[in-house]
Amino acid sequence: MDLPQRDAILHVIDSLSTRHLQGKVQSIKFSMIALLSGGHILLEDIPGLGKTTLALALSSVLGLSFGRVQCTSDLLPSDITGLSIFNRNENRFSFIQGPVFNNVLLVDEINRAMPKTQSALLEAMEERRVTVEGVTYQLPEPFLVIATQNPVEQVGTYPLPESQLDRFLIRTGVGYPPEQIEKSIIKGGSIRDEIRKIEPLIGLPVIIEAKQTVRDRVMIADKVVDYIYRIVAATRSHPLILSGISTRGGINLADTAKAVAFLDGREYVIPEDVKLVAVPVGAHRLILRQENESLNKEELLRSIVANVPVPLV
Repeated sequence: MDLPQRDAILHVIDSLSTRHLQGKVQSIKFSMIALLSGGHILLEDIPGLGKTTLALALSSVLGLSFGRVQCTSDLLPSDITGLSIFNRNENRFSFIQGPVFNNVLLVDEINRAMPKTQSALLEAMEERRVTVEGVTYQLPEPFLVIATQNPVEQVGTYPLPESQLDRFLIRTGVGYPPEQIEKSIIKGGSIRDEIRKIEPLIGLPVIIEAKQTVRDRVMIADKVVDYIYRIVAATRSHPLILSGISTRGGINLADTAKAVAFLDGREYVIPEDVKLVAVPVGAHRLILRQENESLNKEELLRSIVANVPVPLV
């Protein structure tokens, strides 16, 4: 597959990983896969590793609008979606859009918001719209939620319900950069101001066209669909797992595998594409039995995938 938009997106990934976000190539690539697949990404890692910087840099280099929500226990749903305010001059209510009306929405420390506020994101993430006082408003296209949460500090947090976790296409971490890169970062200091000055490398039309190409031109054979189903089915019948990957999760596996194939320049999905995304797409959807809750879901799913025979395509 020789397409200009693919080359432009690869250039974006290379530019971010070599110039602005060194050592974070995996999280950059997964964020781009989520964008191309029409999904959202949950970054779970300790504070100070560049999650916010990643979201800022991604929106800047793609030429997309950016909104940010800092979640706290007193955050209201209207702080995300917006609210209607009475306009005395016009003698009517006017809707003031919230930060959700941006192409890229950073929801920082999402698990610090109360469940009612977390639920305000569900319609936006799934339906690409919000309803306020009976009126529905469409969100911009593309729309990508990058949410962060801290897996270590649990004081004042509210665990994400399974229904909301299932809305996230991918869950991954940022991780510590390699030693030499981290030393360079420490020496150079914060690059937040530099990130805000990044000139866009591509624009909205390229992204929309790339998403259409992933959806319409990248094919997935029946054998690969069967391979995805066998992975999904294996999680449902595993003795350590109470609830396995949902049908939505299976669809997400197929969608992200198509995005991987696109970035690799292929018009068809191979089993290796599925294996690459199986853990970040599927692990957070597993619900373990109570006596097994201490197990690592990523390692468990990785072992399941390893035991599913790979078809010859």
